[in-house]
Formats: sequence, structure tokens, C-alpha cells
Amino acid sequence: MPTVLAGLTASDVRTPRLTAHVVERAGVGNGSPVVLVHGNVSSSLFFQPLMLGLPEGVRALAVDLRGFGDSERLPVDATRGLRDYSDDVAAVLDTLGTGPVHLVGWSMGGGVVLQLLLDRPDLVASVTLESPVSPYGFGGTTADGTILNGGAGTGGGGANPEFVAALQAGDRTDASPTSPRTVYRTTYVKHPERVPNEDLWVESMLTTAIGEDHYPGDATVVEAWPGFGPGSRGVLNTMTPDHLDLTGIVDAPAKPPILWVHGADDAIVSDASFFDLNLLGSIGAIPGWPGADVAPPQPMVSQTRAVLERYRAAGGAVTEVVVPDCGHSPHLEAPATFTSALVAHIGAA
Repeated sequence: MPTVLAGLTASDVRTPRLTAHVVERAGVGNGSPVVLVHGNVSSSLFFQPLMLGLPEGVRALAVDLRGFGDSERLPVDATRGLRDYSDDVAAVLDTLGTGPVHLVGWSMGGGVVLQLLLDRPDLVASVTLESPVSPYGFGGTTADGTILNGGAGTGGGGANPEFVAALQAGDRTDASPTSPRTVYRTTYVKHPERVPNEDLWVESMLTTAIGEDHYPGDATVVEAWPGFGPGSRGVLNTMTPDHLDLTGIVDAPAKPPILWVHGADDAIVSDASFFDLNLLGSIGAIPGWPGADVAPPQPMVSQTRAVLERYRAAGGAVTEVVVPDCGHSPHLEAPATFTSALVAHIGAA
């Protein structure tokens, strides 16, 4: 099936770090480009309706991260947190000579753009966070970011092996609760029947490179429940709390305006995420949970709000938009709301 929609083009950008695949909507305006960074188990293809919905003249670029889409399948050094990805995006922007851009990061991509803000503020005109990973990483922390049990239960060991196998097999059916199509329907969006182009989103998910250097990554054996801890390689380990801490944005000298858009009913990034093993333990889905005093669920949204409030108090502008009756993908589920907020944000930056 065609994967690049009419009105967009795709090309490979060769940089000193990697050859990255980029989908683009050409623009003739004088403003900074909009650069979109996707999340885990996805690719630039998910952003196409948003790109086509931007006002005429706005240049938009969506970059495939390494190991996703059609970018090079280079290994991921998770000990650097999300820096392999953010450095790759910076290399693309440097090669293209974009100057400062309006960054949009979805889910894991939200962490990537915040890391880029920390390391290359010269490339950032504004930041939009869509359903972003917590600044403290994914799983294994208390409300104030304190790491629990060395990060036990986070990282590559937390992926459902049946889902990983389905990705690797290229499963396009909905025959299993762990097929990519079913996972998309039950976690990426709240109302899949309202979102067109489902086959395209499944194709995007199936571009994910599989393995210990890619998705989901490796794991270590630990004594603490549930018996595994962070590894040093691959996607999920980039977001373990021992590898990722983005709270440095609070004290960073450069504070571009931040727009935070998230669905009220997000199943992936929330204060009760069904991808958080501590939450799953607390509801009995994983046996042996040691209790809330030892392994409480991570309050992801509350953590993000607290850090962004500190960013605001330190002089940065922050706008929060909560989209009702919406899951993890506001740009697909509520495109008019998301696009309107984004256009206003970049127009004021």
C-alpha cells in the first residue's frame, strides 16, 4: 500500500551520524519549520494528516528515528538516555540547515525534543509535547522522581513478548489481543472507529526494528519484584529512570515556550498507565506485587505537570491543553483541536 500521502514527499538525509528518512510538506513561508518527532513503535507516517492540515506556507518535516520507519537501523545506546535519538535529529537539522525549528514530540518523542532542548537550544524556537513520557522516565519512580528499587520493572524486560513476536512476524490481523492492530485500537486511540487510515498506522508500527539493540532492548536480572531491571541497550531502556532525567529544563538558560497537549483518557501515559508494571501488579495482573509502599504506580502526568510548573516559575511559558474523550494520540483523535493549539503556539513563539 502507498505509505506517503499525496501532498507530501519523502527522502533520505545523509548526516555524519546516520542516514535518516524524512517526510516533508514543502512550505514557502519565512517562519521556522515545524519538525515532528514520533514515539515508540511508530514512525513519521503517523504525522501525515497533521502535516497536511497545517496552514498553507508552513514547512513541516517528520523524521524517522533510528530503528523506525525507513531510517538506518543503528543500535541504541540506552546508557545515554534518549540522546542517540536527539543527536540524530540535531544532525538532520544541521545537515538541512534549518536553523531554529518548532519541535513537536509525541510520547517518547516528547522526551527526545526535551533532550534536544537541553543539548542544542540553538535549534529550538518552541516545543510542543504531545502525550510525552514523564521527565523522570517510564516507570519505577515516586511522584518526586525518586527511583524505586533500582528501577526494577522498567526497561526492555517489560515488553510483552507476544507483542514483540507479532511485530517481528509482520502480523497485520486483529486475531490476537497482542497483535499490532489490536494494540493500536486499544491503547493508541480511545475511539479507533473515528480515526481513518488504520492500515497505514499498522504499517508504521511494523517498521519497528526488533532486538536487544532496538525494540524492546535487553534486561538485567534483579532480586526486587518483578525480577528484572534496566538494561543498557535498546528502546525501552532509554526511558528507564536511571538513564533518563529531563528535569534540567527547569534550570536551563534557554526557555522557549512549551505547549503540552494530552488526552484525558490516555492508556499509555497517565497516572494509572496500563504499561506501568507497578500499576499492573496493583490490580493483580502480575502476581507477587509487594505493595504500594514498595512499588507504587508512577504518576506520570502529575510528574510532567509538576516539572512544567517549575519551568514556568523559572521564567518559561507553558500552555496545557487536556483533550476530553481522547487517548494517546490527540493529533489523530482530535485533529482540529490539536492543529489549532499548535498553530497558535508557533505563531506566538
